[in-house]
Amino acid sequence: MRRSLLIFMALCCLPMLSWGHRAAEQPVEPVQQETLLPDTLLSDTVAVEKKESLKQRVTKYINDKLNEPYDTTRDSRYWWRAMKHGKINFKDSTMGYPKFVMFCYNTYMWGDRAFNSYDSAYVVSTGKNWKLILKSNNWLDSYIGTPFNDVRVMMNSNLVSNIGVSLSFMAVSLGYSISISNLIHGGKVSNKVDFSFTCARFTADAYYWENQNDINVIYTDKSIDDHKHKYRQSGISRKAMGLTAYYFFNNRRYAQAAAYCFSKYQKRSAGSFLAGISLQHFDVKFDMDKLADDAWAYIPEGTAPPRILYNDYCVLFGYGYNFVLGRKWLLNLTFTPYIGYRYNILPQPGQKRSDISLNLRGRIGLVYNHKKFFMGLQGYADHHRYKVKDSRLYNSMIELTALAGIRF
Repeated sequence: MRRSLLIFMALCCLPMLSWGHRAAEQPVEPVQQETLLPDTLLSDTVAVEKKESLKQRVTKYINDKLNEPYDTTRDSRYWWRAMKHGKINFKDSTMGYPKFVMFCYNTYMWGDRAFNSYDSAYVVSTGKNWKLILKSNNWLDSYIGTPFNDVRVMMNSNLVSNIGVSLSFMAVSLGYSISISNLIHGGKVSNKVDFSFTCARFTADAYYWENQNDINVIYTDKSIDDHKHKYRQSGISRKAMGLTAYYFFNNRRYAQAAAYCFSKYQKRSAGSFLAGISLQHFDVKFDMDKLADDAWAYIPEGTAPPRILYNDYCVLFGYGYNFVLGRKWLLNLTFTPYIGYRYNILPQPGQKRSDISLNLRGRIGLVYNHKKFFMGLQGYADHHRYKVKDSRLYNSMIELTALAGIRF
């Protein structure tokens, strides 16, 4: 009986031992733990995937629309159907364009050939139509002269630092800058607006600027003494606006746009004579209530509050030259004297309404090009001679600009 019980237990244990041996031989797969991402990272990942998915769907939709079959019958509406599918071709005479559309196209092509063609050995296009420029503009205005008999005065504004942006499309550019002091402390110290149109044959610039920054004054009255009296003056507001346009005589080989508009590359050094017109409006107001105590001793008794307000109508001539410095650097120098007629809007008693206007303007531009990026430095100085009766005044605006931009 005991022997039979042992045999029965052995028969029951053998299958279990066999199963355990086989289970030990099988590899044990490691248990993978799920990695939990932070909620912000997970949401950013989902947003990126959705953005990529949307971009792919939009791209696919546009490609499908452009490549879908359409009626290619050469009738009067074929040009419209072809344009919707990206198959426009103005050189194909069978497109069936309306007369007005062809007139606009031919006018544009004529203007492009007549006003924007260059000698490719000297000037080439950048291949980009748009330009975005960020700039730091630092400038001051200065006045030197004899406003009264035996009184000599020198007035220089504090340096104004503006920051601004400029956007250009093809030949057209629009820019705006504002004083950093305006942004930090409020108020209205300085701002500028400029517009330009530049092609191969000519350029036109329009501008407006105002400055209410304090002025540092040095007075000398020889009828009293020879000492220089210095003080700081507030309450003098200055505004100017103008339009300048001039023609380039060597427009096939010289590109002003390469130095100041960044829409062309100057491959070889070249220069050009230029001639044009300049229209300017200038206004300086003095707030006598804010006049420094030291200044009253040098102003004749009974003198009306001074104001400089005039318009200039001038013709200009000059010369500009582009120096190509290696493959990526360009230096431009441009000088333009201009002479004409000055109309004094608010003359003081005894002053003439009109006078001769004599002025001088100079520009310098240094540019570095790297593929679609560019950076540069620009200097500008504009000098005016103002004379009425016994008063003589030379007023100037001087500025230095650092900029960086991208073409796209």
